Amino acid sequence: MGPSDLSRRALVVIVGVPAVVGALYVGGWVLTVPVALLGAQAAAETYDLAEARDVRPFRWLGMFVAGSYVLFAAGHPTFRSLSPWVLGAVLLLSAASLVMSMATRWPDGKPLAAAAVTVFGALYGGLALAFVPLLRALPAELGWGGTPPSPWAGVAVVALPLATTWIGDGSAYFVGTAWGRKRMAPTLSPGKSWVGAYAGVGGAALAAVGWYAVSVPVLSGLELGGLWQAALAGAVLGVVAQVGDLAESLLKREAGAKDSGGVFPGHGGVLDRTDSLIFALPVAYLIFLFTTVSG
Repeated sequence: MGPSDLSRRALVVIVGVPAVVGALYVGGWVLTVPVALLGAQAAAETYDLAEARDVRPFRWLGMFVAGSYVLFAAGHPTFRSLSPWVLGAVLLLSAASLVMSMATRWPDGKPLAAAAVTVFGALYGGLALAFVPLLRALPAELGWGGTPPSPWAGVAVVALPLATTWIGDGSAYFVGTAWGRKRMAPTLSPGKSWVGAYAGVGGAALAAVGWYAVSVPVLSGLELGGLWQAALAGAVLGVVAQVGDLAESLLKREAGAKDSGGVFPGHGGVLDRTDSLIFALPVAYLIFLFTTVSG
């Protein structure tokens, strides 16, 4: 781990964290538009990886739908109200991709692969990020933090998957770089070690404990069950975040790419920055809903 790596990571923390917290606090279009654009770009990077293997998805159509998932979530910020919009978008995208495949990909353009990757890229790149406005709206939906809840309540809810993912990733990186010897998946992601993976889960659990101590006063009415339950939730998020990281590594390995893109110099593309969150955000939403029902 060289000085340049440390400086780039420090720059991301110094610049990125305040920007994210500020957007979450303000909400509305200040939050929704950037997240929708990130979803569209993540879909575009998925299509880039597919094109490296001679599959030509319908890029602009899929990018539009990926961003639309986030916009739909902002306008319908409960899972029940959002579901019909997402289902409709998936069905329309599937039908449009098939029709366009018949018109422009048959017979030698891999029409099935083109249609399938178009739908997958929109879901993979955009749908998970739609859980950002869903998570932010949970305090108002479930009565956490007063009526109406403080904007900090929405920030706190989204902060759980963000903190566990970022701190878990940092723990895995530093500990794995220093002491990792046995590779976890050498043919898939050679840089990842078992020691780093354990450190990542432990770091995520500790991050969730810290989150609980800070956030519970803001989220009055949330029944998470105490520090041990928070640590368990963090460990679960730490595991699924690493699965998300490995899933993106699989796509990049097939495409023969080191990074998914170059949007963030020195840090790769949007998928490289959100691959863990693609899994962690929906799972965090389920954790909050489960604790609400069980509590």
